[in-house]
Amino acid sequence: MKNAYESLLGGKQGAIGLLVLAALILLVFPLMLDTFRLNMVGKYLTYAFVAVGLVLCWGYGGILSLGQGIFFGLGGYCMAMFLKLEASDPESTKIQSTPGIPDFMDWNQITELPMMWQPFHSFSFTLLAVIAVPTLLALIIGIAMFKRRVGDVYFSIVTQAIAAILTILIIGQQGLTGGVNGITDLKTLLGWDIRPDSSKVILYFVNAFLLLGCVLLGRFILTSKLGRLLMAMRDKEERVRFSGYDVASFKIFVFCVAAAFSAIGGAMFALQVGFMSPSFVGIVPSIEMVIFAAVGGRMSLLGAVYGTLLVSFGKTYFSESFPELWLYLMGGLFIVVVMYFPNGIAGLWESHGRRWLSRSSLGNKLFGRPEPKVRMASKAAAVQPVRELETTP
Repeated sequence: MKNAYESLLGGKQGAIGLLVLAALILLVFPLMLDTFRLNMVGKYLTYAFVAVGLVLCWGYGGILSLGQGIFFGLGGYCMAMFLKLEASDPESTKIQSTPGIPDFMDWNQITELPMMWQPFHSFSFTLLAVIAVPTLLALIIGIAMFKRRVGDVYFSIVTQAIAAILTILIIGQQGLTGGVNGITDLKTLLGWDIRPDSSKVILYFVNAFLLLGCVLLGRFILTSKLGRLLMAMRDKEERVRFSGYDVASFKIFVFCVAAAFSAIGGAMFALQVGFMSPSFVGIVPSIEMVIFAAVGGRMSLLGAVYGTLLVSFGKTYFSESFPELWLYLMGGLFIVVVMYFPNGIAGLWESHGRRWLSRSSLGNKLFGRPEPKVRMASKAAAVQPVRELETTP
């Protein structure tokens, strides 16, 4: 049983890495940051769900999706629809011309709640929809693309196009989606006010535990036979296909898993931040999410989380300290990472950090290796070769 757990976590080093990450987001951040900053970190961690999914999809599966904002946004909109309906009870909306419907619908002269909104009165249905709707869309896209052996750059372009189309649809259907402003003024979850600082802290921890759960699930997939097949497909797809495996089905599966992870992040974003808008669905946020995975290391689940935190912290710091230059500074950061650290933070750790740790006494203690024994030669033994050399004719 112990060996099974170690295999799931990636050995002792993987287990230690996960514990370090858990300590960072569950202990260090809550103890060191005020509520405002902690809520910002919670928002950053919602993006990390997408980055973790991209490690599975892109790093191991070789499927570069430039439209993960689609699934992030769909998950967020599903949760936001439930929260908006709860905030739009007849008593709270009695000043509207049509009480009991969201305010943006009333502004657009809609007098009855649309059919697509009706099921979102149920929280159970909403939780199901958060996962099912993005995953179903990913399944349709995957079947349409992978069954026809469309991949590489063509798949990336198609996902970009779908992200652009979905953004246009959301903005154009203002009466159904809130348009460019999105769904705002989200107040309660099953009667629990999500706006106070105490609620934000609780949601932060829920968010963190869900993220760690997704990392463990991703590790489980990668340590299974499917993980080895994904790497084989990424490197030699035709050879795997000729071996009798259905490559398209494996690609569809991992693409759907990445979509589900992204959707969970979107739903937590709506809860953590209190709104959802089309600005998180389009091409630009989708590319930013790819950058998170690239900076962290597209072959590392933990690196994806660190990459998301690093880029998001950098974006916040540069925009606050250098409001006129922050875009250039962020661009410079990305260029440096791509040029000098192509494998991201995880690659830097593999090439330098792990080597240093393996040679140190701390590494020996952490990984259970015995300390190297240095045997001191006696003075007589040290002098003996010299004497023999002197007496040699």
